[in-house]
Amino acid sequence: MSLAVWGGFLGALFGCGLLLVAGRVAVLRRPLLSVRVLPYVRDLPQIGQRPEPGPDEPRSAAAALFGPMLRSAADTLERVLGGTASVRRRLERANLQISVHSFRIEQVVWGLLSFAVAAAFALMIAVRSPGRTVPLLVLCAVAFVLGVLLRENRLTAQVVERERRILAEFPTVAELLALAVAAGEGPVSALDRVVARSHGELSAELSRVLADIRTGTPVSRALDEMANRSGLPVVARFAEGMAVAVERGTPLAEVLHAQAADVREAGRRQLIETGARKEIFMMVPVVFLVLPVTVLFAFWPGVVGLRLVTP
Repeated sequence: MSLAVWGGFLGALFGCGLLLVAGRVAVLRRPLLSVRVLPYVRDLPQIGQRPEPGPDEPRSAAAALFGPMLRSAADTLERVLGGTASVRRRLERANLQISVHSFRIEQVVWGLLSFAVAAAFALMIAVRSPGRTVPLLVLCAVAFVLGVLLRENRLTAQVVERERRILAEFPTVAELLALAVAAGEGPVSALDRVVARSHGELSAELSRVLADIRTGTPVSRALDEMANRSGLPVVARFAEGMAVAVERGTPLAEVLHAQAADVREAGRRQLIETGARKEIFMMVPVVFLVLPVTVLFAFWPGVVGLRLVTP
């Protein structure tokens, strides 16, 4: 076949592809009948409406295809590692809305990705050195284990990062609550006002407390659950103080001011300690880089002069 025939064939394929894409775009842009009629029948019961997929239901073809294998691998990993209570506790502290089983699936995926990278590297080496097959297989297995452990380490890092943000937000939120309580509002009304005007991890935790209160949970119980969920002693003390103030009617503004001052002082002390540790690390470039260069610039002209004077 000549080049002209091949060019015409490829051009025809390209034109058919463009027609298919244009037709599909036109269909997608056309409003559905249900969308046009729904505003007029919104109050009627929706019969035959397709429900939203649940958290464990497949949302794509890939999830439906590989989901059973991943779930089976996650069950095996759960039996090998254990520690369900610890993982659930860390998921709550990191505010991740996933189950322990979903987290195990993520661990399997991370392990498979690490295994794939190690397998590609091992395949390149095995082509050149076929005698290293066994060590390369061990390397792939180690890569899978490291991927699984890396996801768990990432969860711990997420917990630490969220707790750091909560500690950074706590003094401001506590001061706002103290001002609202001192202005005459009740603890629940003060929580509502502060949550409506602030954003962050601590505000999300307080909004969860408000949601529990609005669904019928007693205030003291909702605050106690917040204290149990939190991994920070200062937040636990804050929740316990709020619960005691609600139950017994004790003054709350002074307690909140004192807790905010304690957290600020703890943060200042931690900053000083971090600076002291960084000061030691800052000595490394000074001693091993700046000081040798300074000595070289100071003594090199003298050495050159001695060489010129010495016969």
